This record gives sequence, C-alpha cells and structure tokens, in this order.
Amino acid sequence: MRAGAGAAVAVAVAVSVAVGAGVLGAVAGPCWAQAQPWPWPWPCPWLWAQARACSGPWRVRVGSVAGPCWVRVGSVPRRWLTGVPWVQAQPWPWPWPWPWPWAQARASSGPGPPPPPALGRTLGRYLSCLEPLLGAAELAQSRRLVQAFGAPGGPGPGSRPGSSSGPPPRAPTGSGPGRRGGRLPLPVHSSPALALPRQQFDGWRGQLWFAARLIAGVIDYREQLERRVPPAPWIAAAFGACRVPGLERDEVPWGPAGRRPPNCITVVRNYQFFQLEVYRSDGAPLAEAELHAQLRRLRAQSWKTDKEPLGVLTGDHRHSWGRAHGALVRDRLNRESWGRLRRGLFALSLDAPVLKVSDGRLPARVAAQLLHGGGSRANSGNRCFDMALQFIVGEDGTCGVLYDQAVIDGAAVADIADHVLDYCRGPAPARAALTPLPLPRKLYFTVGPELLVALERARRHLDSLIADVDFFCFDYDGFGEELPRARGLRPGALAHVALQLAYYRTHGALCAACEPVSLHHVLPGCTDVVRPPGPPCLALARALRDPRRQPEEQLRLLREAVEAQGEVTDLVLAGEGPDRHLQGLKREAIAGGERLPELFMDPGYAAATHFRLCTVQVSSRGGCWPVRGPLVPDGYGVGLALRPGGLRVALAAFACCRSTRAPALGAALRAALDQLGALLRGAGGPP
Repeated sequence: MRAGAGAAVAVAVAVSVAVGAGVLGAVAGPCWAQAQPWPWPWPCPWLWAQARACSGPWRVRVGSVAGPCWVRVGSVPRRWLTGVPWVQAQPWPWPWPWPWPWAQARASSGPGPPPPPALGRTLGRYLSCLEPLLGAAELAQSRRLVQAFGAPGGPGPGSRPGSSSGPPPRAPTGSGPGRRGGRLPLPVHSSPALALPRQQFDGWRGQLWFAARLIAGVIDYREQLERRVPPAPWIAAAFGACRVPGLERDEVPWGPAGRRPPNCITVVRNYQFFQLEVYRSDGAPLAEAELHAQLRRLRAQSWKTDKEPLGVLTGDHRHSWGRAHGALVRDRLNRESWGRLRRGLFALSLDAPVLKVSDGRLPARVAAQLLHGGGSRANSGNRCFDMALQFIVGEDGTCGVLYDQAVIDGAAVADIADHVLDYCRGPAPARAALTPLPLPRKLYFTVGPELLVALERARRHLDSLIADVDFFCFDYDGFGEELPRARGLRPGALAHVALQLAYYRTHGALCAACEPVSLHHVLPGCTDVVRPPGPPCLALARALRDPRRQPEEQLRLLREAVEAQGEVTDLVLAGEGPDRHLQGLKREAIAGGERLPELFMDPGYAAATHFRLCTVQVSSRGGCWPVRGPLVPDGYGVGLALRPGGLRVALAAFACCRSTRAPALGAALRAALDQLGALLRGAGGPP
C-alpha cells in the first residue's frame, strides 16, 4: 500500500475478480472515471483501484493488466477518507462484513460512460410514451404523479445520482429494461434465435460435415475478432459466457483479465453432453477434417436414446432451475461435469430429425425448432439455455443460433452467422493427415430422486409452454431497403412504424412496444429498450384510416413518425433512454429499503412497461432471420430481417390469449406495408 493510506481505509476498498467486476466501497460521492495502467508490476491479473481525495467530486481510477475498464462509485460516510490523499484496492474476495455500497467495474475500450440524463428530460419522455396508451383521466393522474416525483424535494431529485443511470454495466441478468418477469423461462420469453438458411444436406453424414465447418468458421471469426481494430470486447466476452442460476437472480461470471480463454466447446447429442477440444496444445485450431473425425467419434459414443433430458432443466422457471441447480451441484460428479459443460466457448446441438411439414409451414416449424427445441421428447433436451451462444445443426438441414440477449445482441450474432456462412460456402480446404487426438470427453451426471422430481416438473412446464406458442412467418416482397433510403428514411425505423400501424389495425389502439438493444458503445454489457414514438404513430394511424386526408398530409405524418423513431433510437443508443433511468431509480428505492414512490405503483407505469410488442431486428447479408417469443401473455414476439427487395417477418403469440393471433397481425402488417409503399412511391423521387 502507498504510504499515507491508513489500514482502516485500505480495507474499505475492494475489487472483485471472480466475475470480472470491480467492487469499491468507502468512496464519498458518486462519479465515473476512466482506467489508468498500474504504475508498477502487478503479479496477477487482478483489478486495482485507487481513489484520490479532492475538493470536488471524488475521482476514482480502475484498471487491469489486460486493458481499461470503468467503475461506478457509490457513496459511504466521508469520515473514512478524512486526511487520506490516496486509497488503493486489495484483491477480493475475502470475508466482507460491512454492507456498504459497491461500485461495478467492467471492461471497456471506448469513451467514458455518459452521465445519467436529466431527470426532467427522462420524465418528459416517459409522459410522451403514456399519451397514446391512457385515457384522459388516467393520463392526468399520471401527470400529477410525475410532477410530484420530479418536484424539488420529491423522491426523484432526492435519489442518489450515482445510481440513477440504471443498473451497473453487466448487472445481474434478468433485470434489465424490457425484461419484465425476469424469472420466467429463457426459452420463448427471453432468448431469441437467428435462423440460418436451410442447408441442402440430408442425413447424419452431411450434418457432421456441416457441423465441422461451422465450428471452424466460428473459431475463425473469433481469431479475427482478436485482431479487430477497433476491438469489440462485448462480442469476445460472449464466447465462454454462461448463466449461473440463482434463487432470486442469475449471474453471468466473466473471467478475470488475462485469464486464458477456454479451448473447448460443449456438444450435445441425444441428451448427452460432451466436451470437445477445438485447439491443439500449441494453440492452433483443429482442421475441419480433424473436427469431423472427432464428431464421428462423439456420435459413436452417443447412440443410446434412453438418457434423461437434463437440458430441459435450464428451460424451467429461473427460480425452479435455481433450486434444482443447487441440488445438482451438491454431487461431486455433477459439479465437475456441469463446470466443464459451462466452460465451453459455445454450445453445439446436433439435433435429431423432426416430422416433415409442407413448404408453407416450414418457416414456422424452423422457428419453433430453434427457439425451444420442439419439446422434452424432441430436441429440447439437447439445449443448454444458460449458454450465451448455442449453435444448432439439425439432421434435416435446420440450422441456427440461440443466444442470450443479456450478453450479446442480435446484430453481433448476425455478424457471426454471416461470417460462418461465408466460411462454409468457401472452398473446402485440402485434407491434411489426421493427427492422434484424445476422445471427446463425455460428461456424466448422477440423477437422484430430487433431480428426477425437478426434471419431471421442468418437462411439464416446458411442454405446456411449447404447446401454447403459435408462429406465423412470411416474406414481404413489396419493397425492401432501397425505397425508404431513396426517400431519406431509415428502413429499420419504417419497419417499426409499420408494425405499430399493424397493431392499430388489429386492436384499434396502440400498445407499449420495445426492442431491446445493446449499449456497448457507451455502457459495455448493458441493454436498454427502444420504444416507438407514440404520438406521431397514433396521428399517422388515424390519418391513414381517414379517407378525407390527402396523400401529401399522410406522407408528411409518415416522415415525422419515421424520423421520430430514428431520433428515439439515437437517444437510447447514446444512453439517454428513459426506461433505464427510471428502472435505476426504482431499484435504488427498493435496495435502500425506502418506500416505493407512487410513480412506480401508478397503473400508467404498469401500462407503459407491459410490452405487448417485443421485437428483434437484424440486417443479414447471408439471408438469416430472427425469431423471438412474446414477452407477456397477451403480447407478440416479432422478428424482422431487412434485406434488399423485401422483408422476412416471424411473428409469435400465445394460443391461450384469444385477443392475440399471429396470422391476423401478419395480415395487418402486409396491408400497412403496402399502404406505406404506395405513399413512398407516390412521392415521386428523393426529397
């Protein structure tokens, strides 16, 4: 420790390395600060931190041997820093008896995180979201609560500013904006999927060859990612990331800086898990022929089909899986096998063929196969929904990626998928002589009576959920990305506005809608939600249904709505979204044991966070298209894939809700796109 830092203060600051997060206490006042390199040799890759006393806001620096990171500082009594110019961190964890506030440090390579938006702007944007959702009386009541919340001396200005920007970077998963009911199962409710074009192979031989090329393509992408300038640590961190279920919340452990990444992947076939090494001892990746040989050896070890589908446990309600996980890891063999399973770079599911369907129903069947596996007696047991990245290769040519949106966003997954497809379409490398390799390690589990009960319950829950989900997929070829761009409009924003119009046509009103997005440019590891601009969309929807409105006026309203959608997207991506700010204030009140402000108990707040439309949108040059399930029982899950000349749409809804029908919303979306296309073509040319 530096001279001048007292022992009492030295132990008042700690840094967590177990999950890659710095934890600081004993800092008087919140602030953000960039990392600096440690000025002298540090014998291990632990994070370090030092706080400097000054007359203004406290300046805190955090760093690691592997690169910079960010730290968000909470506040504790100032007396701990009296007369001390510097405070340095000690390695953590150790027994920590004091319930002081902490700060979270995360890896980052970009500029510093922005300050939280002004409370007045956040509340104004929140009220704008409420206008098309509430009646006059309800809106007036919500306005009064917002004014009381933001008034001087109210609950809003009285909150600690250090927490008002929302959850810290890479906060415990399942609690971000747009993740209503975070303890619901990951399949359907949370984890989206990306469908790859159907592959033209049939049978297990073609399946294994394509799987070998896919593994090689993903490894090649990861190798290029390490050399990318500027770096993309939020993508690299997804390789090897896996949820750890808990009774109250999940965690995603991130290895400490400088730690050697895994050299293996997890492969699942016939409900049996294997650890497959994909790198040689010298660090070079295996060749495709070697990977194919290893997959054939793996297939020879997994021919039995009478195993318990342990992967179904990861698809149960998160609190149920948290209890079952505790019972699972009490056994030494299970603990070792599960630890090896979740340490893989990614998971690969070798699915069995499913019943053939007509060409018209094939996209819906592919969506179901990727999103949940088809059921506990089908391929759902071949899933580990906790893995951040799971590639699926079916024996019938169905292929895709299932991913955790709390760890990696759809755009990054589409980039990986496009690279893999380009790699697989390239010329096959010359086959080299095979070198002796160890057998893939089979992971064994002991399934006792307690686990059998949990497994049976998980099978019932998952099968019931799967039976309740309906999919409707279609291609729209009326216009693609070119027409909106020629009119100076964003194609993605136009698609979101069209979706709002379709919902208005179907239900006669607008609803709360969201698209989860990654904030990796400003808050690495964080997510927020993009809402459509309610008032402009409502004005446009009414104008399009009014025959007295002229096309010129309708086109003007369309332009206003699309431009407003683009502005909202830019604000959220800059860290200025209202949802994350408000959620941070709510969580702070709960964590502090304070009385929850009336704003968060208002029916208007419940309506604003009841997302009946939840979308995921990607642009893929390889023909990939996204799939996601509804977020609420009376909602829709919408996947949009923009492409030249058209749009691929995948809709999902629960059959138990009579008011939501995916085909009806699909027909309304077609009609809305046709009407908007006619308006844009009638504009005559670029503005």
